[in-house]
Amino acid sequence: MEVALEDLASASRILADQGVFDAAGHVSMRHPGHAERFLMSRSLAPALVTAQDIMEFTLDSEPCDARGRTAFIERFLHGEIYRKRPDVMAIAHGHSPSVIPFGLVATPMRATYHNAAFLAAGVPVFDIRDTFGATDIVINSPERGAAVAEALCDKSVVLLRAHGFVAVGPSIQAAVFRAVFTEISARVQLQAAMLGGPIAALDAEEGRKADAINLATVGRSWELWKRRVS
Repeated sequence: MEVALEDLASASRILADQGVFDAAGHVSMRHPGHAERFLMSRSLAPALVTAQDIMEFTLDSEPCDARGRTAFIERFLHGEIYRKRPDVMAIAHGHSPSVIPFGLVATPMRATYHNAAFLAAGVPVFDIRDTFGATDIVINSPERGAAVAEALCDKSVVLLRAHGFVAVGPSIQAAVFRAVFTEISARVQLQAAMLGGPIAALDAEEGRKADAINLATVGRSWELWKRRVS
């Protein structure tokens, strides 16, 4: 359990170090010994998170033992995805300015290179207005979290209109990898679009094959990133 807590805290600091998180954003992991619970930091700037800041939650997104600590108001996004997707072991939610434009326009986000292969399966966009009308945009209730989980469906990434993105994975390492390369691929796509003409992005079959390799080798990136924030 100690290793899991350290890895989750490192994941938060890695995503800040890699420019995916700013003072906001949060990452979680399913409890390694209890599939009906998840682990997530108290409400804190991601770059400052340590293992001592990690809290345990039920899938209703209620703290098991708050001890006076304040939880993130968007924890419901995590709880409802874990409830709907038993294959998901970790979740990252950020507000990357490179990614946000793709939730505002009709142009779909593409898998621009092999490290972003998971995007080739498709990137849905969740527009909170479709279900809840005019809101404060925040995913601060079980109902809103469940709507995000429904929009994510079986994909690895969902965009939240005028808000940010959610990346999921079969491990904390994979979720971090996907969050980082969602951000990078968005930048590459924007740069490619400026050059003009069609973009020769990965198709679904290329994405499936490349993603399998990436998941098998994600440890290389993880160890490098973890060393940077240790």
